[in-house]
Amino acid sequence: MEELNHTPVAEFILAGLTENPELQLPLFLIFLSVYLFTVVGNLGMIVLILISSQLHTPMYYLLSSLSFIDCCQSTVIVPKMLLNFVTEKNVILYPECIAQFYFFCTFVVAECHMLAAMAYDRYVAISNPLLYKVTMSYQVCLLMVAVVYGIGLISATAHTVFLLRLFFCKADKINHYFCDLFPLLELSCSSTFINEILALSFSAFNIIVPAMTIIGSYIFSIISILHIKSSGGRVKAFSTYSSHILAVAIFFGSTTFMYLQPSSVSSMDQWKVSSVFYTIVVPVLNLMIYSLRNKDVKVALKMLLQKMFPQNKE
Repeated sequence: MEELNHTPVAEFILAGLTENPELQLPLFLIFLSVYLFTVVGNLGMIVLILISSQLHTPMYYLLSSLSFIDCCQSTVIVPKMLLNFVTEKNVILYPECIAQFYFFCTFVVAECHMLAAMAYDRYVAISNPLLYKVTMSYQVCLLMVAVVYGIGLISATAHTVFLLRLFFCKADKINHYFCDLFPLLELSCSSTFINEILALSFSAFNIIVPAMTIIGSYIFSIISILHIKSSGGRVKAFSTYSSHILAVAIFFGSTTFMYLQPSSVSSMDQWKVSSVFYTIVVPVLNLMIYSLRNKDVKVALKMLLQKMFPQNKE
């Protein structure tokens, strides 16, 4: 019996978002629709930016990177999540679980810093438009994107290396709908002290630094907006920023709730709800706020449709 208790776990069972049978089908349909909209919309945005010459600016290159991150992050999480609604036991192999965590961590950290890079880009465009092309050159833009993905990969690699050192033998059921760090640490029969210190350190850096960058960029941008003489221009700028702030606040608020508070403060059910916001809701908000409400994107899409489906005028 002692040997059985110390048998390593080869696979896990994902508990899912809810075990209420009455909610299974409605939630499956809702999240499937959201996922399809997110993937199709973000892939469409990437293609539109690539083929539309008027969108070949640093702002839209950063936006295409954000679309790629959102698309990948949703694909890492949602398909496996949907299985919870249609199967009795959603089994995930140990290597698959580690891989899911690695890619999820990479993209969620990259999103934190990509939102900061986009906020800085807008600050430069508003505060000093004459020098925008010089300050935000393509070389600078590519460097920013490389740094964003680099931080994501470094964070994910560090967490995964120390996660692989743990021994899982307590149980095989993850009380979550995907392989996240803290639900996995709860199942470990090894010491998780280093993992928790690492999680707190990286979370503080990857959440607080981008959040402060975004807040600072927004404050200085708002100050520049207040100097705009046209009242219509000010209203338009404030309208754009208010929607951006909404998406950023939901993303950083939910990640802070998940990773920057003691586990004793909230239950796993609260963590699941919080996770839904930054894994599923925010990618949709980003698509609608940064892309679909953008005037240049609408014009580029209209021009593309006119080229694809020309109207015969007699």
